[in-house]
Amino acid sequence: MLHEYRDVITHMKENSAANAHFLKIFDKHNELDDQITKAEKGDVLLTDLELETLKKEKLMLKDEAYAAILKYKKENNL
Repeated sequence: MLHEYRDVITHMKENSAANAHFLKIFDKHNELDDQITKAEKGDVLLTDLELETLKKEKLMLKDEAYAAILKYKKENNL
């Protein structure tokens, strides 16, 4: 997720206490990504609606994480 901000994400992870919410979002996004991948491969059976719901939730988390990254980057002059 947001590979172009890998250095900022690493910086945020190093200060995990201050960025606990971001880390929760990041972990949940990765968990959803794994679930979606397994469903698309056929390893896990989901209805189209369930898969669509997971994808929407993942996208919302990505948007929230992106906003947090930009805020952190600005606040820390990165």
